[in-house]
Amino acid sequence: MKAPLLILLCLLITACSGTGTTHGPGEGDTLQLEHAQRLTIVRCDGYTQVTLADPWNEGRVLHTYLLVPADGDVPPHLPKGTIVRTPLRRSVIATSVHCGLLQSFGKEKSIGGVCDVQYIHLPFVEQGCKDGSIADCGSALAPAVEKVLDLQPDAIFLSPFQNSGGYGRVEEIGIPIIEMAEYMESSPLGRAEWMRFYGLLFGAEAQADSIFRQVESDYAALRDQAAKATSQCTVLMDKMTGSVWYVPGGNSTIGHVIADAHCGYAWADDTHSGSLSLPFETVLEKAAQADVWLFRFNADHPISPTELLSEHRGYDQFRAFQTGQLYGCNTATSTFYEETPFHPERLLRDFVTIAHPELGLGEPKYFLRLKEQ
Repeated sequence: MKAPLLILLCLLITACSGTGTTHGPGEGDTLQLEHAQRLTIVRCDGYTQVTLADPWNEGRVLHTYLLVPADGDVPPHLPKGTIVRTPLRRSVIATSVHCGLLQSFGKEKSIGGVCDVQYIHLPFVEQGCKDGSIADCGSALAPAVEKVLDLQPDAIFLSPFQNSGGYGRVEEIGIPIIEMAEYMESSPLGRAEWMRFYGLLFGAEAQADSIFRQVESDYAALRDQAAKATSQCTVLMDKMTGSVWYVPGGNSTIGHVIADAHCGYAWADDTHSGSLSLPFETVLEKAAQADVWLFRFNADHPISPTELLSEHRGYDQFRAFQTGQLYGCNTATSTFYEETPFHPERLLRDFVTIAHPELGLGEPKYFLRLKEQ
């Protein structure tokens, strides 16, 4: 065990006692998480302690939550942390993916408000904002504090960012902020396993565990199937954004999905868990011979090869463009962002379907082959 992890484990055991002494047998029960690396859950007497590791500062803690049942008293001598009374009855949710997750738990009625509603393409949220049952709380970067106060939610769910400077005025109103940091997990299943934390918050632990086990099983089955494929395929991801081409790092969730799809990738040996910002020439040099090109875009219509080429004349130098192996995911019309973070098996299926057609998995769901209009 690495030293920082050993230290963190010791701190967790000490914190559950609330006295500075180590727990005896049975006083703290650590929930076994098999994939998530930045989340620790320990059940203690009268509460559950959830610790989020800081993604940007190794060995430090981003946040500690103390989940206390709402129908009981707050235990005395709690360790330091944010007290959250569970299950949450009404919350403000900042992202479409977490709204979709709550719907899968059957807890969509717990959503009292949302942020960035223009980016949420879930019918029940759109309808709720129209009929007033769900409040539009403005931007996730600066939620409308007055609307949040009117709702009196049990918690506000926001995404942390490095060097963001905090959450502004919303930090001052005394409502717990749940930091949704699962996107910093590099493993696709590690990111998905955070649904077990969210299940605890909303009284949907059984539903979350059941859904995750199915995700885990389906992902493993697809990975094993891809490993038996006879075809060889190399993949190029995404496209230019302005003067920069952002490609997924080799240790990112998409980098892992590419590897699990039994595909070659020019940046497979890269260790970054986020994206790399590269000039066009670097991408062309490293990935010109990729067999398949998959990219995400946002538009009110399907993109064609001709339109793609009009964006950058250099695209026709890629082998995948020349052979017509172009697949685009329109994030404006698909449920890519709503589904794939907590259902990586669906994304893996797309990659395996495209890269290994001989396996007969049918048609992809998100990345569709480009056609001339």
